[in-house]
Amino acid sequence: MNALHPLSREYNKRLKKYFGKVQCPLRYNEDHELAIAVILSAQCTDERVNLVTPALFEKFKTLIDFANADQTEMEKLIFSTGFYKNKSKSIRGFAKKLLSEFGGVLPKTIPELISLPGIGRKTANVILSEIYGIADGVVVDTHVKRISRKLGLTKENDPVKIEKDLMKNIEKKYWDDFSLYLIFLGRKFCKARKTECENCPLGDICPSSNV
Repeated sequence: MNALHPLSREYNKRLKKYFGKVQCPLRYNEDHELAIAVILSAQCTDERVNLVTPALFEKFKTLIDFANADQTEMEKLIFSTGFYKNKSKSIRGFAKKLLSEFGGVLPKTIPELISLPGIGRKTANVILSEIYGIADGVVVDTHVKRISRKLGLTKENDPVKIEKDLMKNIEKKYWDDFSLYLIFLGRKFCKARKTECENCPLGDICPSSNV
């Protein structure tokens, strides 16, 4: 068994105390809607995605609707999320393959999930955690990538390598919440352009702190 990072439990303890119960910030009703929302969240904020998805999910009510969607019509609805042409192609391809190969049901393994258009390890981990309660990895977004390096949990830049380090350094039972903690920490205190170490719950123990 790999040795955990010496501060990993303390990190988790403090973040849990500060943020309390956490949940996926993306809004959805159907399982496939979560996957589509995560596809849209690439290079885009969750807040923006949540502004876009109500009209999108109202227009395309079912997975079949997404599979048969007019791409230009979809592009107009998701334009503000950025990279709208690629995202619309991914969403239509995702819906078609999910229907044809998985009967419209999101699979429960990372290899199967990442075989779907638009789905990478990040999205797969979100789906497994949020839909099935399965912790098979750690979600690594831009916040997690940046802050895990600051906390000394990894020295890597590649998201896959960062995920492997986090899986070694953090107890498995904390994987799901820990990534959300880092995301919320990145939004409130440990921002890319400015850090507020003096107010951060990890300010006095973070190796990169300005305190």
